[in-house]
Amino acid sequence: MEHITLLIGIVIVTALVFDFTNGFHDTANAMATTISTGALRPKTAVAMSAALNLVGAFLSVEVAKTISGGIIDESAGIRPEVIFAGLVGAIIWNLLTWLAGLPSSSSHALFGGLIGATLVSVGTNGVHGGAVVMKVLIPAVAAPIVAGLAATAATRLTYRLARGRDEADTAKGYRAGQIASAALVSLAHGTNDAQKTMGVITLALITGGVVAPHADPPMWVIASAGLAIALGTYLGGWRIIRTMGKGITDIQPPQGFAAQTGAAATILASSHLGFALSTTQVCSGAVMGSGLGRKGGVVRWSTAGRMVAAWALTLPAAGAVAAGAAFLAKQGDWGVAAVAVLALGICGAIWAASRRKPIDHTNVNEGPAAEPVGVVTAALRTVSPPPAGQPAPQADASQDSDAPAADADAPTSPAPRAQAATVTR
Repeated sequence: MEHITLLIGIVIVTALVFDFTNGFHDTANAMATTISTGALRPKTAVAMSAALNLVGAFLSVEVAKTISGGIIDESAGIRPEVIFAGLVGAIIWNLLTWLAGLPSSSSHALFGGLIGATLVSVGTNGVHGGAVVMKVLIPAVAAPIVAGLAATAATRLTYRLARGRDEADTAKGYRAGQIASAALVSLAHGTNDAQKTMGVITLALITGGVVAPHADPPMWVIASAGLAIALGTYLGGWRIIRTMGKGITDIQPPQGFAAQTGAAATILASSHLGFALSTTQVCSGAVMGSGLGRKGGVVRWSTAGRMVAAWALTLPAAGAVAAGAAFLAKQGDWGVAAVAVLALGICGAIWAASRRKPIDHTNVNEGPAAEPVGVVTAALRTVSPPPAGQPAPQADASQDSDAPAADADAPTSPAPRAQAATVTR
């Protein structure tokens, strides 16, 4: 076995940087609904999520094995600079979508980056096409649909069971349930997403001859990946938390509980099977399902459409960036240095752009601007009218943010009251 070289060390550091961006990019998966309903204060929520992400990193290594020996063939001539280029592509896409406030998949950014860099460096024989289809593409399509259907059914059942009960009393119980389910999602996220970085670092160690092929991640790799994703989670991806908590639908405590419970069950099951599932797609699908499951609740389809477009672009976009980086890195040491300098410059520019309109824990619950009623929204309101005794919704520009007023179990009240309540929490 060889010692860790400078290049492998650079790859390891870059992988941990990706893990850090994965943490703050995906904080919304666990905590967006909990924060938006006021079940937990923003800083408390991200601190709890960070701690549980760290714990989850130690629970399994099945997903790490999928990354290190399932998708990329380490025996096909993969070198550490290829992995470095793939990580650069994933990091840049993560930061771009974070700047836009879009909950895209960090997992697919990583897969796209590794695949793009491998195709440029060694060709198609370096990628296990069957594994990509079975363990990446099929779960990517199925996961949000399954989670959405489960959340829709759970939301309807939840409201049916609470029918006729005092809203204030049931809200307290559901907020407590939200905290528990958010903890479960955070644990599941650490179990699934932290392992992806473990797999990348292990792949770099294998290609550099530091560990044997098909080896499990060393304990120091598990610990460092867990700490990196926990730190990123604690800093909080407030832009994406706002989109998940306020931009897709107006979430009430019963919906948040149903969405998070369904998402956690889906993620934990996929981790057990070794599927490198996108927690972002699962949680986003569950939030959309909870919006459809509440009578009178409406999903903001324009926001959902932008999210789905980002999901579709993630693999090819990250792959294209990584392919360019791999082409440069193949030129030798100066190429690797050029990739590093360009990546730092792009990341710095994205961070500077984010400072123009900062979003943090103090303003995360200020909902996005109202969107005009579209064809899908109007159709849903036609087939799902508000309960008797409540005024029919008006087709104006602010109607999409007025969904709580049409709830079967919510008191009649204008939308500004619900929005103000979340802002002052």
